[in-house]
Amino acid sequence: MNGVSAEKEGVGGPELSPALRKLAEEWLTLDRNPSTVQEIERLRDDGDEKTLQSLLGSRMVFGTAGLRAKMGAGYSRMNDLTVIQTAQGLASCLLEQFGSGECGKRGVVVGYDARHNSRRFAELSATIFLNKNFKVYLFSNFTPTPYTPYAVVKFGCVAGVQVTASHNPKEYNGYKVYWSNGAQIRPPLDSDIQSHISANLNPLPTSWDTSALQKASSDILDPLASVTATYFTDTLHLCYRREDNASSPVKIVYTPMHGVGAEGAREAFRTFSLPDFIPVPEQIDPDPEFRTVAFPNPEEGHSALGLAEKTAERHGATLILANDPDADRLAVAERSDPSTREWDILTGNEIGALLGWWLFKNYRDSHPHFNGKNVYMLASTVSSKFLQRMASVEGFQFEVCVYTT
Repeated sequence: MNGVSAEKEGVGGPELSPALRKLAEEWLTLDRNPSTVQEIERLRDDGDEKTLQSLLGSRMVFGTAGLRAKMGAGYSRMNDLTVIQTAQGLASCLLEQFGSGECGKRGVVVGYDARHNSRRFAELSATIFLNKNFKVYLFSNFTPTPYTPYAVVKFGCVAGVQVTASHNPKEYNGYKVYWSNGAQIRPPLDSDIQSHISANLNPLPTSWDTSALQKASSDILDPLASVTATYFTDTLHLCYRREDNASSPVKIVYTPMHGVGAEGAREAFRTFSLPDFIPVPEQIDPDPEFRTVAFPNPEEGHSALGLAEKTAERHGATLILANDPDADRLAVAERSDPSTREWDILTGNEIGALLGWWLFKNYRDSHPHFNGKNVYMLASTVSSKFLQRMASVEGFQFEVCVYTT
C-alpha cells in the first residue's frame, strides 16, 4: 500500500473487511479510468462496505444476450475495465473456436449505439481484437443493432459485437455478441465465453491505448458505407407492392425514441417507395439522456408513445411506428376510428400474425400452384400459435423452434 493510501486509511467511515479492501486494491491496480478509480477510492476511504460489496463482490455474468448493467465503477457495472476483460475473454474464445488464421482473415464486426460511453466501449473492444491480430470492422458512427449481425454475414466474420443497452434507461449499457451465422449466441457458448473472460482478467499494457485505431491499416476497416448501401436493397425482394406504396394515402408517424433508428427508417421508406414519415420532433435525434421518456421501450404502450400520439393527432395520421433506441424492436399503433382519440397498440403476436399473413398472401399470389408441404412458418415457444391456425387452414407447414442441448 502506498503512502497516500495509508494516510487515507480509516479517515471516513468504518474499517473495511480485509477481503473487501483486497478487492478494492485489486480494482485500483487494474483500472486506469480516472473517473471509476476515484469512485472506488472514495468508497474505500469512506469505508462504505455495502456499496463496495455491491460493486466489487460479484461480477456480471455473460449470458445468451451478452451483458447489460448500469454504468459505473466495479465488476458488476459496465465500465472500461469490465469491457476490456469481456473483449479479452471473447477474443480468447474465438481464437480457440476458429483459430488465429480464420480470426485474422475473417475478423469481427464492432458496432455501437448513441448511449453514453458506447463509442468508448466499442473502441476499447476493437483495440483488444486488433492487438490479437483480428481483422476489425469498426463502424465509424452509431448504427442500429441489426446492422452488426448483417455485417457479420455480409463479410463472413467469425463474430460481431454491438455495444448497446437496447431499451433500458439512460444509466445502462450493454454488450451483445453475434456468432458467425449472425445469430445471438446460445448455450453452451455463453458459459464458454464467461469462462474465457474469467481466465483473461488482467488487461495488457496495450489494452487501454486506442490510438492504433487511427492508423491506416488493412486490418481496421469501416463498414458503414458498404452496409448502408446494401442493407436495404437486400430487402427489396420483400417489397411486393412497390408501385402502390408511392400513392399510399396513409399518414405514418415515426419515432426512434431518442435512438439511432431514424436514418435507417428513412432509407427503408425510400427503398419501398413509401411517402416520407412524419417524425416526432422531440425524439427524432439521438439523445443519450432520453429527455422525454424515462423508460424508452415503445412496447410499454401509451406511456412511451404519448408524444407520437400527439404528433399523429396534429397531422391527422392514423398509424404510428416506433423503434426502441437501438432499433431492434418495433411497436405499432393505429387509430382505426378517426372520430375517436383512442389508439390501439398492437402486441408483438399481432404484428407477427399480420406479417405472416402478408408474406403468405404474396407468396401464394406469385405461386398459385404452390406445394404446402414445402412452405414453412416458424415461431418461438413463447409466441402465439396464430400462425399454426393459419397453417391448418391454408395448407402450409408450421413449426415451433425449440433449442435442445
